[in-house]
Amino acid sequence: MARFNRIDRRHAYSGISLKVPKRLEDVAGFTPMPQEYPAAAGEAKFILIDLAEQFLAAYEYGRLAFSTPIATGEKKNETPAGEFAVTAAHRHHHSSRYTIEKTDIPYPMNYALRFHINKEGVAFWIHGRDIPGYPASHGCIGLYDEPMQKKYYGYPRKPILEDARTLYNWVLAPLPEDEKYRILDNGPRMLIVGRAPIPLRRSSRTPSGVKSLLPTPPEAAH
Repeated sequence: MARFNRIDRRHAYSGISLKVPKRLEDVAGFTPMPQEYPAAAGEAKFILIDLAEQFLAAYEYGRLAFSTPIATGEKKNETPAGEFAVTAAHRHHHSSRYTIEKTDIPYPMNYALRFHINKEGVAFWIHGRDIPGYPASHGCIGLYDEPMQKKYYGYPRKPILEDARTLYNWVLAPLPEDEKYRILDNGPRMLIVGRAPIPLRRSSRTPSGVKSLLPTPPEAAH
């Protein structure tokens, strides 16, 4: 259900409306991304990102290997669309511009994969972060990293979702997961398409066919 709603468990607190199908088994293995991407049939690894769907897909010779929900740039800090390539990787990266809310701690960007540097010298990364259910970053592309949320926010108590780690290890394989800052000369090609949706104001009201599923977790709100 979290993947279907593009939200993490920390943000699925009481009062949040979630889309729920009539049969929960209908969203098992849910992805809006195509199972095959012929344009990447000749590439061992290829990443497709759909900003409108807020989803990332990893392909091996044009066939879907896995996909994951994402959180991309908010309205004033949009994630750039176009063709890119992964050019650097760093297991324990940290932001040099932003901190965790109400602290001086640089925002953790675990399992970071750099894909773009703009004219002002600002780097854009794919990395682990919280997924609030709408575009919320300063331009980077965020994937699930529940162990990070447990460490800094105390929730969820039992971390499960680690899509940032899955993508990181897939990109670097067969290289090991270590602490090195790696420059990648032949990182996977990336294509970012679409336009991120403008998030609707969240309401405590429950629309027809939609209901809140989870109780309020401790220390969950920003």
